[in-house]
Amino acid sequence: MKMRTAALALAAASLATGCATGPDRKPGDPLEPMNRAIFSFNDALDRTVAVPIAKGYQKVTPQPLRQAISNFFSNLGDLDNFANSLLQLHIKDATESLMRFAMNSTFGLGGLLDFATPAGLPKHKQDFGLTLGRWGVPSGPYLVLPLFGPSSFRDGLGYLVDFRANPISYMSAEYKYPLFFVQFVSVRSDLLGATTLLEQAALDKYSFVRDAYTQQRRSLLRGANAPASALPDYGDDEDSGAQAPGGASGTAPATVPGAAPLSLPNYSDPGQAAPAEGASGAGGAKRPPADNNSVPHYDDPGEGAAPSPASGAAPTTDKPAPATPAPSSDKPASQ
Repeated sequence: MKMRTAALALAAASLATGCATGPDRKPGDPLEPMNRAIFSFNDALDRTVAVPIAKGYQKVTPQPLRQAISNFFSNLGDLDNFANSLLQLHIKDATESLMRFAMNSTFGLGGLLDFATPAGLPKHKQDFGLTLGRWGVPSGPYLVLPLFGPSSFRDGLGYLVDFRANPISYMSAEYKYPLFFVQFVSVRSDLLGATTLLEQAALDKYSFVRDAYTQQRRSLLRGANAPASALPDYGDDEDSGAQAPGGASGTAPATVPGAAPLSLPNYSDPGQAAPAEGASGAGGAKRPPADNNSVPHYDDPGEGAAPSPASGAAPTTDKPAPATPAPSSDKPASQ
């Protein structure tokens, strides 16, 4: 009830101060002066209270216990993810969120252990603000909420619905408020690294947070409205029926659609001559003529005859060379 009253009062204050904004205000942020004032209040409260508590929580709490606490609240959030995915008619995402909650609640000791992610069930982050955007409700002007941070008129209304969908809100006060406090400290502890990066990178923290939040919400909304995309077609080698180069049937090389076909490089054997004109294929190649001086010739040092200068090869004859007669003498051999 207090949150509803605060939200209505904030909306009335936003409408009342809308006319007081300067003429150079950003089109998507007509309430910039008021938003900057609330942002400065939130930032000062965060630096003086929330950040020291989060750092102390990290210092005294072991990492396995911090992870278990984060898993517990994340498991409760899967119920809200399931409901909003179902309202957006994303049946597959809703089924996966419900299966995550059932698996982690049963086998993960009430959600302290995350068994669903290693099992292949992805985490879907949905809220009622995205559900409204899914059905065409405009986001409205950018709005900074006290204590809650960046939002919009549509997402501010979504916060109220998501708060009522949280199972912790239906517990008794002695359990509800401690659990909300532990959840806040756990989430703030996980964001300490992002705060350090923001302090180092942003020249104007307000503009940086506003633009980052707006772009993130638009990206999530486009992802929620986008239809399920089919797998890219890389071609099936077995069913393509293409022929390999040269006319042989086989597996065709993959080609990029719209690009010119790639021709295979031609590596010719330097020991073979090019095919003669009119000959096709490997069988049409002819041996070079004997008087082709372009082919190198290597003489055999064991042959005595010099090669013919016309042909470049040693002359051959079918008639054998006559044998040289042995010397004769009329004088008898000495005894």
